[in-house]
Amino acid sequence: MIFAIVGICVLLAVLAFLLPRLSRHPERGTQRTLGAGSRAGGKAPGILGRILSKPFRSSSKAVGRSGSAGRRARGRMPF
Repeated sequence: MIFAIVGICVLLAVLAFLLPRLSRHPERGTQRTLGAGSRAGGKAPGILGRILSKPFRSSSKAVGRSGSAGRRARGRMPF
């Protein structure tokens, strides 16, 4: 699962660098999917719910950061 998230982050960063506007839809779709996993894990009782939902929350943050980093790098290009 870790390799899948890393692969998605790299793919989104490259897509955001090459096609900034078109990268938003895949980024939001990925975050929506990870959010659903986080909500499902959070339904477990007590501390177990927080433990099960944390990987999905941190993965969603990573996806958002990689997409914004690609768009930011594109904006800093001199040409």
